[in-house]
Amino acid sequence: MKFEMSQKPLTIFSFSSLTDIVLLLLIFFLLTSQFVVQTGVKVKLPAAKNMEQSVPTKLVVSITEEGKVFLGSKAVDVAALPAELDGLKQQNDENNLIIRADKSVQIDLVIKVIDAARSVGIDKFTIETEKETF
Repeated sequence: MKFEMSQKPLTIFSFSSLTDIVLLLLIFFLLTSQFVVQTGVKVKLPAAKNMEQSVPTKLVVSITEEGKVFLGSKAVDVAALPAELDGLKQQNDENNLIIRADKSVQIDLVIKVIDAARSVGIDKFTIETEKETF
């Protein structure tokens, strides 16, 4: 039995291997991107030398320099905050609240936000800071 060998160059290029590489790169970048929920509220966070990484959560309360309170990107009154937090907590089944307070905010407003969260059963709080630069 004799096999016939051809010395002709390949005229067809297979795109399947290139497609696989592009797909794998896409999956890699999707999985390694940050999943931290950033709100559209601009806040000057206080600086800390020993900053801890916050756990990604949907329960993010931002307090601006003017004293306005935002739950995510939605403006909320402090009196209505417990009801809004309870609704969001029931939807996401999370128990960790991230507080993004401007560094010029009065501490009593932060305490009111913590008190509103405790009233609905949220007992874990993270006050977000940024890394202190020298």
